[in-house]
Amino acid sequence: MFSSKYHQFPAARLTVSPSSSQVFKEEFVSLSCEEDDSSAGWTLRRNSSLDTRTQCGADWGTSAGSSCKISDVTPQESGVYWCESREGATSNTINITVTGGSVVLQSPVLPVMEGHDVTLTCRTKTPPTNSTADFYKDGSLIRTEPTGHMTIHHVSRSDEGLYKCLSSSDGESPSSWISVTGKTTTTSPPSTTSASGSSSSSSSSSAPPYFWFPLWSVSCCVVFCFIRLCSGSPGSPGSGSAGETTCPQET
Repeated sequence: MFSSKYHQFPAARLTVSPSSSQVFKEEFVSLSCEEDDSSAGWTLRRNSSLDTRTQCGADWGTSAGSSCKISDVTPQESGVYWCESREGATSNTINITVTGGSVVLQSPVLPVMEGHDVTLTCRTKTPPTNSTADFYKDGSLIRTEPTGHMTIHHVSRSDEGLYKCLSSSDGESPSSWISVTGKTTTTSPPSTTSASGSSSSSSSSSAPPYFWFPLWSVSCCVVFCFIRLCSGSPGSPGSGSAGETTCPQET
């Protein structure tokens, strides 16, 4: 099986079980519209070699609300599937390949998010279902895995491409395209660190008003005493003349 995280889609999101872009002929396939608005009347549609824009229940499969079940699926039912509302809104699309062969590559049906891991499985129709397999991307061998599983760690845009596998015992799978989408970006709230830092700096450089009043009073007293000393008073010691005192001069 595979594990990964995907896009968020508008209004409705199409999922498929088994969660793989490839299935064997005559297997059971279930599709479902995960909807935000059930009143929109979402239905399943497809384009295949048999039909175009046809609706589940009316032309193929068995409809059950916003879900559709296909029993004994055939290779001719390979194609593109999607959800559509009465107003014509559409969901994401899913490409499903139905093979009459003996090997399928289980791979993501939805785009893989950058930075996440994805595991591909080379599954065979007959036991053992997971034998030694070679994995290819765009026609080039990536590596050989004895368990039939290959994990791509920290997926990036360069991992996007056409993948297939070759089982040592049962042959080759069809090819499936794996899409990679960018990371979801969110707007971070304004940092409180710099703001509080500026606030702290401002607070430390600006003393409160009640700090300055005593300092101003002391300064006034010092200046007043200095003036009295310079002006002197009658009979003061060290007066140059009556009622006059000479202040020290700068040299």
